[in-house]
Amino acid sequence: MLLRITLVVVVIVIIIFLVPRLLSGSRAATPSPGSTAPGFTLPSQEGASVSLQDYRGSWVVLYFYPKDQTPGCTREAHNFQIDQAKYAERHAVVLGVSVDSVDSHKKFCTKEGLNFKLLADSDGKVSNTYGSLTNLGVVKFASRHTFLVDPGGKVAKAYTSVDPSRHSEEVLAALDELQKQQPR
Repeated sequence: MLLRITLVVVVIVIIIFLVPRLLSGSRAATPSPGSTAPGFTLPSQEGASVSLQDYRGSWVVLYFYPKDQTPGCTREAHNFQIDQAKYAERHAVVLGVSVDSVDSHKKFCTKEGLNFKLLADSDGKVSNTYGSLTNLGVVKFASRHTFLVDPGGKVAKAYTSVDPSRHSEEVLAALDELQKQQPR
């Protein structure tokens, strides 16, 4: 009986202390609103290099997602695609980032009819810089986070809890609110 209780206590300690550390890995802090958005250059599904600096003067919806061709990520990408005209009206561009390869992004865009840029962060460095890399040891993937970057390059809003089915609507509403607050 004492052995069984000891075993249960050990398992609980492992769950409480080790699992969260494994899930977070060496993840950097998430950039907070008001901070300068970390710069980056990554290849898009077209193979061309894309830098955050390329979009200075525009709003950027920088969304991190776990994996191409998965249900939640496909739903989220479709919603961003459907709303592309609304983003254009708000002078905003959508950039998706995952640790998948350029080839994976190209296949995903072709299959799902996506025409916004998906960026390949194959080594996970950019995802980590944004506090959006989940490291399970052998498997690494981008956590579902989104950052609204204002035209001056500052993080205006950060989302670390995202519902892929309604996230695009949520981001559009935030853009409307943030743009109302900007001086003309």
